[in-house]
Amino acid sequence: MGSGKIAQILEKLMADIKPEAAYMYPVDGQRGGHVIVNMADSSELAAVAAVAERFWIGLKAHVTMTPVMNAEDLQKGLAGMGEIVKRFG
Repeated sequence: MGSGKIAQILEKLMADIKPEAAYMYPVDGQRGGHVIVNMADSSELAAVAAVAERFWIGLKAHVTMTPVMNAEDLQKGLAGMGEIVKRFG
C-alpha cells in the first residue's frame, strides 16, 4: 500500500474517531503508532472495538487495545477490592 493511500485512509480514520492524540513511529521495520481515544465509561469499550475495525479493514493493521485509567478511576475501582478479597481471598 503506497504512502498516498495510507495518508488518505489515516485522514478518514482520524476524522471518524477524533482521537485525543495520535503518534506514529517505526516498529521492527514496519509502521506503528498509538491512537488515544477517550472513553467516559468502560461500557464504551465495545464502541472502541469498532475503531479497531477501521484499522483492520482500512490498513490491514494489527491492532492491540489496552484500556487505561487515570488515578481517579483507579480509586473508584479499588473501592470494591476489599469485598472481592473477602469473598475470594
